[in-house]
Amino acid sequence: MKLFHSHLRAITRVVAFCAITGFFYLLWSCITPLLLASEKASYAWRNFNFRTWAKLTNIVLRMRVEAKGTPPQAPFFLVSNHLSYMDIVAFAAHLDCVFVAKSEVANWPILGLLCRSMGTIFVDRNSRMDVLRVNRLIEQALRSGKGVLLFPEGTSTPGAEVLPFHSALLEPAVQQGCPVSFATVSYRTSVGQAPAHLSVCWWGDMSFLAHFYGLLQLKSAESTLVFGSYSIRADDRKVLARKLCQAVKEELIPVTEWSIEHGMSSFSLQGPSRVKITT
Repeated sequence: MKLFHSHLRAITRVVAFCAITGFFYLLWSCITPLLLASEKASYAWRNFNFRTWAKLTNIVLRMRVEAKGTPPQAPFFLVSNHLSYMDIVAFAAHLDCVFVAKSEVANWPILGLLCRSMGTIFVDRNSRMDVLRVNRLIEQALRSGKGVLLFPEGTSTPGAEVLPFHSALLEPAVQQGCPVSFATVSYRTSVGQAPAHLSVCWWGDMSFLAHFYGLLQLKSAESTLVFGSYSIRADDRKVLARKLCQAVKEELIPVTEWSIEHGMSSFSLQGPSRVKITT
């Protein structure tokens, strides 16, 4: 009976998720052409649409998002550790920004379509040449007064630690003398459910569709966003990357600490990375 209820929960939620996403995409498609004459109005509409979609998605998934600290005000350059595709939903509910994501996300079912529509900057992490194009787009976003959110680990993890930050996409901040803010994201599930490092964090060789279906079966989950209280500058992108990585490490709430509380302390955190990283 418990298994039946979890599958029923997942099916109900996927229908609701598709309905919400379809509605907001249709709304976006109908209203956006009317605002093309004003970039400011278009971006404000984009932010409202994306933020509302994210909040409703969290409600459907029963993902309670708690934000600690003060989010930066646009224009800003923000970096964070990376645990899951749910990071985008968690941050979008509290922050108006342009996300930088790996190119594979553009082809994901439903979420990929939404990210493309919302102006996400996609980077091919297997191509060093693509870094130049992406850095130009990041620079344009900053100059136009937008916020940019980057996950400089280059891949998602189970949340036990912060991987070294890759510096290539931090170059626009160095060139513009822009201070870089930082944040952390963490997840937990309640006792009796699959631990967050398996059910919410998406890493290694996990299949996206199988993982998402498992996420939909959870009764509820919690996400904690912690925004740093200061920003960091540096004249060298590698120095900047090291300083930001250290700042994130100091604020990180390890997901696996909560998992150990669930009796999962024997879980191995070793797993292959899904993507190559541009340095």
